[in-house]
Amino acid sequence: MFQEYGPVVMQVITLIIMAVGLLSLFTFIVPGLTIIWAGTLLYGLVTGFTWQSGILFALITILMLAGNIADNLMMGAGAREKGASWVAIVVATIAAIIGTIVRPPFGGIIAALLAIFIVEIVRLKEIRKALESMKGMARGYGWGLAVRFVIGLIMIFLWLIWAYIMPWLTGG
Repeated sequence: MFQEYGPVVMQVITLIIMAVGLLSLFTFIVPGLTIIWAGTLLYGLVTGFTWQSGILFALITILMLAGNIADNLMMGAGAREKGASWVAIVVATIAAIIGTIVRPPFGGIIAALLAIFIVEIVRLKEIRKALESMKGMARGYGWGLAVRFVIGLIMIFLWLIWAYIMPWLTGG
């Protein structure tokens, strides 16, 4: 029975995992790109890898790594562009990690924004500049989210090629 329906069942399971990963990009609870990647890995382990699917999986892995780094870089760059200190950015990053663990789903971003605001208030003693740094980080986070979402869509598209187009092309 698995021979007959197994591939379809795996495709449905993989698509569900990927949809959860894509939606989780908005909730901040879990790394959505990693979930999409894990769904792809599971699919490959169950259905088997070929050299073509191995190349697609390598591309998906690179995209996952790049996307997971992108939001942190974009948040920091946005804050730095508005004059935030490196210390404030590092403290905000640490606060984001702790906030995500302590108060999911939005604790991470709230903690990061509060941390950068507080550090910049202490450093600059000027509310307006501290708010600018905080807005820069928020804008960077928004761009990071957009980039991760697009990367997630590309990862899913590559998997769709693997699951649906490659078998059709190779007659498998």
